[in-house]
Amino acid sequence: MKSLFLRYRHGLILLIYMVLYLTWFSYLEKSITAPYQLIFMKVDNYIPFMEIFIIPYFLWFLYVAVVMIYLILFDKNEYYRSCIFLITGMTIFLIISTIWPNGHNLRPDLMGNENILARMVGYLYSIDTPTNLWPSIHVFNSLGAHLAVMHSPKLRQHKWLRWSSLVLCTSIILSTVFLKQHSFFDVITALIMGIVLYLICYQHERLFGWATRNANKRTDNLAERSTGESPNGSLDNHHPDESFTDESPNNSLADQPKV
Repeated sequence: MKSLFLRYRHGLILLIYMVLYLTWFSYLEKSITAPYQLIFMKVDNYIPFMEIFIIPYFLWFLYVAVVMIYLILFDKNEYYRSCIFLITGMTIFLIISTIWPNGHNLRPDLMGNENILARMVGYLYSIDTPTNLWPSIHVFNSLGAHLAVMHSPKLRQHKWLRWSSLVLCTSIILSTVFLKQHSFFDVITALIMGIVLYLICYQHERLFGWATRNANKRTDNLAERSTGESPNGSLDNHHPDESFTDESPNNSLADQPKV
């Protein structure tokens, strides 16, 4: 039992953070009801309500959980990278919701709609207030889960898995606006945040490697101009075929006095 704990103890990082996140988010849900900044874009009026999207919306919980459990068990390196991505974005969301309370009034009246999907939407509305929305964590975490699938060496080997993840991720993102859970603004800003953190978490070697190479190049150029030497320490004006001697023109035989 102890060896099993030591083997997977890295999973505690996400577990401890989720306890902190849910505690903080629960406080926001109970304390921030009104007044708040209303989030709205004109395009929201043209997006229809479609209760069928309650299915991918609820699948989000399973999607993110399964991906992260897999990483804990089989891909520690990708797990750490995903943790940095998810924890950073979710913490930014909590900070924004704390200092800038926000919400919307996009939800439709479900009275008279008694099908099973509408009832599921009604249940969602009853447990999730239309506040603390920006940026959308449903969108951001779905993007994070898909990135993990695409970058995990074992998972990305399966074409069907990559495409399934993409379809599910896309449908979850669409569900946030078709269920009127989020404004289009929440979705766009979540995607922007995801792109920025993707560059930091997944492309940092290229970004910082490029910056380091350019910095080293500038340093070498400055050293070359100040010392007259190239970065490898050789004199710029010295030809490799030339030899150095202590002889000067005055010491040559041609300049010796004749007897």
